[in-house]
Amino acid sequence: MSTKDEVLSLFKQLGMSDAKATETIKNVTLSQNLRRCLEVSSKVTGKAVPEDAKVSKLIILLASKLKPSTENFIPLLMGYVMKCEIDSESRVNASLKYLLEHLNDETMNTDEFEKCCGIGINVSAEDIESAVSGAIGHFKEELLEKRYRFNTGCLMEHIRCLPNMLWADGSAIKNEVDIQQRVLLGPKTNDDLKPMESGKNSNKGKNKSKESKVEKKSKTSVVSEFDAPGSGYTINGVAEPTDSFEKIAILLRKLPFHKPGENFTMDGYPTSPLAMKLLEKHLSRTNKMVRTRFPPEPNGILHIGHAKAININFGYAKVNDGICFLRYDDTNPEKEEERFFKSIFEMVTWLGYKPYKVTHASDYFDELYEWALVLIRKGLAYVCHQRADEIKGFNPPPSPWRERPMPENFQLFQDMKCGKFAEGEATLRMKITLEEGKQDPVAYRVRYVPHPKSGNKWCIYPTYDFTHCLCDSIEDITHSLCTKEFQSRRSSYYWLCEAVETYIPVQWEYGRLNVSYTVVSKRKIAKLIDDKIVNDWDDPRLFTLPALRRRGFPSKAINEFCVRMGITGAQITVDPAMIEACVRDCLNAEAPRTMVVINPIRVFIENLSPDQPTFFQVPDFPVTPISPTHQIAFERIIYIERDDFKEKADKGYKRFALDQPVGLRYAGLVLTVTQVIEEKGSIVELRARCEDVNKAAKPKAFIHWVAKPIPIQVRQYERL
Repeated sequence: MSTKDEVLSLFKQLGMSDAKATETIKNVTLSQNLRRCLEVSSKVTGKAVPEDAKVSKLIILLASKLKPSTENFIPLLMGYVMKCEIDSESRVNASLKYLLEHLNDETMNTDEFEKCCGIGINVSAEDIESAVSGAIGHFKEELLEKRYRFNTGCLMEHIRCLPNMLWADGSAIKNEVDIQQRVLLGPKTNDDLKPMESGKNSNKGKNKSKESKVEKKSKTSVVSEFDAPGSGYTINGVAEPTDSFEKIAILLRKLPFHKPGENFTMDGYPTSPLAMKLLEKHLSRTNKMVRTRFPPEPNGILHIGHAKAININFGYAKVNDGICFLRYDDTNPEKEEERFFKSIFEMVTWLGYKPYKVTHASDYFDELYEWALVLIRKGLAYVCHQRADEIKGFNPPPSPWRERPMPENFQLFQDMKCGKFAEGEATLRMKITLEEGKQDPVAYRVRYVPHPKSGNKWCIYPTYDFTHCLCDSIEDITHSLCTKEFQSRRSSYYWLCEAVETYIPVQWEYGRLNVSYTVVSKRKIAKLIDDKIVNDWDDPRLFTLPALRRRGFPSKAINEFCVRMGITGAQITVDPAMIEACVRDCLNAEAPRTMVVINPIRVFIENLSPDQPTFFQVPDFPVTPISPTHQIAFERIIYIERDDFKEKADKGYKRFALDQPVGLRYAGLVLTVTQVIEEKGSIVELRARCEDVNKAAKPKAFIHWVAKPIPIQVRQYERL
């Protein structure tokens, strides 16, 4: 057999399926760690894989959780695993956490390590029973009230916080919780088995339109995201929260982000003595507070994708009692305008967030310049004279100036600052290769353009690759949250901060949000504006935030849409109907409903008296059980939508036709056509008779209508 076949067979003996073993082999790091763990176990047992299935699972778990900085501890950890002293996921996690926190210790304190891992602590069945009993007593009133809809996750969390219960078997705890819950509450009743109801969806069962299907699909995705039943969502049986921020908070609390101060536990994070010392100083300054930032470029207007970023950055800080900066990444002065600065701030506040502080990358130009000099002095940056088109792509020719002497680079960079080079004649490049293969990214370039904030002070401006991480460091950001395309820059992010000897934040990436049938690229929107295809950045056909607001989309609906999309590493592309579904749900509950006919047909009801009109009280919010009302008139001349009438009903058509009566919404009447009046081939009036809905045959549909109408202006927008 080939080596690959042998490894595949080895992994399958551990209990992996064919597919899982094949995927594991493709992950080079995981495969190597797993083989190293098995080498240690074979020395102990004399067999290729352990006979105990539980030990095999722990070995797989350990190999999957190892980080590059802890791989050298495999023999130590496997020793404890083979002796069944590290025998659960909680102990594996505790051991790795301890090792990460003590990477720079000269010698390991074995007693302290074993204490942190709970080695030697045995939790008996009686201990578990006692702990569960105490927890049941603590939540007894709420349990009796909510019965089997009670969130048992609260019980589990409470129990895990008790002394030594962190090391108890989780399945044993869960079984004991189920037993004691059943003893307290008795068997499930019919009420316990009923699905959770969501008021906003109670009247949607018969709506089979295409948009309703799209809406249902979007809500189903929320169900999978939160592991909950129903057309809205519930969290472990607890009803859906109504406040939009509470929904976002539930989502954000589930994110696997590190806690402030645990930066070193993240993949790729530097663990040198210098990095750890800088981290300690950062913690003393921030008191372990969560600090995030939203860093848009002020060269255009925010779009729907930015709404997701705003909710993640500001929301994560808010849910953790932290702070979030609004930082304008104003390093590209030729494209920045004052109106963009104002619009960005306005949109952030419109979505319901308040920045802790508004800053600009240009606030830190002096510090950034000094750090560029540090790189040059260390031989980590050089002045290059290759043109922009020469260094584009992933395989550009190496710079002939890469090994230029440090003093010469230092002087040339000073010359760049003093305006001795034309635009494009010189750049400062960093000596690093990004994950994507791009070599020596540009740190500074020459631009003879006044800056909106700093004026003519500078003629060299830093790039995103240079500015982003250093500004995060200056502001003591704990979680640098950005979209997935910046993952390839994570290594340079960490490298640059460590190179200039400043605190190193942690970068996290999430999938960006795209919307079909629309344009969100600032460059493309600017082109549409220049070509007079759209009026401006707030043209209602666009999906910029000002455009959506102008179109009447509530900010709450935008936030709700972001919640439904979830937060994953995968890029998401959705149909605009999903956003419209969120808007519809929001307006159903908050915007008073009225009946409007856009393309009317006059209907004359022959058997109604021409006397004074009748008035009805109709609800402002039809989906709300108890709603305020308003009064509408009804008389013998009404108007219906032209699309609601056909002379001959097609298969599946349920509204008004010559041979098909229809109900009038709120009026309690059923109309039947007696005559169709046409002029020049177009229907201008219908003659009809009405009958009480309780006496007539049940109509297939009810349609809206207006009487004594007033003219209105309606703006309808098609997709670009």
